[in-house]
Amino acid sequence: MAVSILTNEVSDLCLGKPALSSLSVSATIGEALSALKRFGDLFLSVWSCDQHHRCNSPRSIKDDFAECKCIGKVCLVDVICFLSKEENLKNPGKALQEPVSLLLNSKVSGLVRHLEPHASLLEAIDLILEGAQNLVIQLHNPFTRKKLVSKSTANSTLHNNREFCWLTQEDIVRYLLNSIGVFSPIPNHTIESLNIIDTESFFTVHYDDPASSALPLISQSLVKQTSVAILDADGKLTGEISPFTLNFCDETVAAAIATLSAGELMAYIECGDPPEDLIMLVKERLEERNLGPALDLIEEESGILSSSSYSTYSSSSDEEFGMGSGKLAGNSARVGRSPETIVCYPWSSLVAVMIQALSHRISYTWVIEEDGTLVGINLN
Repeated sequence: MAVSILTNEVSDLCLGKPALSSLSVSATIGEALSALKRFGDLFLSVWSCDQHHRCNSPRSIKDDFAECKCIGKVCLVDVICFLSKEENLKNPGKALQEPVSLLLNSKVSGLVRHLEPHASLLEAIDLILEGAQNLVIQLHNPFTRKKLVSKSTANSTLHNNREFCWLTQEDIVRYLLNSIGVFSPIPNHTIESLNIIDTESFFTVHYDDPASSALPLISQSLVKQTSVAILDADGKLTGEISPFTLNFCDETVAAAIATLSAGELMAYIECGDPPEDLIMLVKERLEERNLGPALDLIEEESGILSSSSYSTYSSSSDEEFGMGSGKLAGNSARVGRSPETIVCYPWSSLVAVMIQALSHRISYTWVIEEDGTLVGINLN
C-alpha cells in the first residue's frame, strides 16, 4: 500500500473525468446562477482570468498559465445564502449584479489547490489533510486543439488551450477503501474506540428556531462539507438542513429561508416540490415584511415557489457533501438526493461508517444514541 501511494500519480485517478466547467472571477453572481443552471453542474470552478479572451491572446502560454489559476468554486447554495440576506431580498435584481468574488470572500482559503499531473498520491493526500477539498489537475487530451476550434466559447472548458479536472476527498477515500484490508484490524474497530466522534464542532438549531438564524451555519457547513442538525426540545435529532439538498433547489428558496422556521424549511426542501400550504405561508410573510421584490422574483421564476432538481453530475465525485433532511436512516440504499438523514452509532465500525457515507456520497455521518439523542458527528 505504501509503495502504491508513493508511486501512483494523481493523473491515474483522473482517467475518465470530464473537463471542468468554469467561470471568470469578473463574472456577476447572476451570470454564475445562469451558468449553474445551464451546465447542470453542482459546482463551477472560478478562474482568475477570462479564459475565452486568453485563447486569442498574443502573450506566451507560459506567462498566461502563471496568471490563469482556479481560485475557488461556487454552487447554488452560495447564491441562495447570498440572496437570503435581508438587504438582498429587498432588491434581488441589484444583488445578482454583484461580482461573484463576493461569494468567494466568505470562504476559507486553500479549499481549491492546483497539483501537477505527475504528483504522487501521497502529495494529494497531504494537501487534502491540509484542508484542500478540490485538487485541480491538468488533463492530457490530444484532441484539445480540435476542441478549441469546434467548441463555442459559451461553454468552453479551456484555459490557455488546456483542460483541467479536479479530484476530491471522495476520490481519495474511494481509492483507499479499495485497499482497506491493508489497514486491518483498524477498520473493524468502533468509531468510539478510535476516538473519531466530534462531540463539539458541529452545527445545530432547534426545530422552532427561525431558518434565517441558521444561515451562517449553512454557509459554514457548506465549507466543512457537513450540514445543520435540527433538534427537538429533548436534544434528539429530527432531521437536517443540508447544503446538498439546497443545491438541488432554485434561488427562490432564499425567500423560504427568510420567512420559515428551521423545521418548516426542512419540510419545504425535503420532497422536491414544497407543500402548497408552506408556499402560501412564505408569500404571506413576504407581504407582511414588505419584501415585494422577493415575491416578484418568486413569481418571475415559476409562478409558484417551487424547487427544481438539477440531476446532471459533472463527474463521479463533484458532489462530496450533504444529504437530504427528514427521516433518520441507518442504512439506506439510495444514492443522490434523499429525504433521509444518515446516522450511525458510537458502536458502529469504521468500515461500516465509511461504506455508508460513500454509498450516499456524503463526507459525514451523524452519531446518535439508540433513543435518537445526538452525540456528535463523524467526518469521513
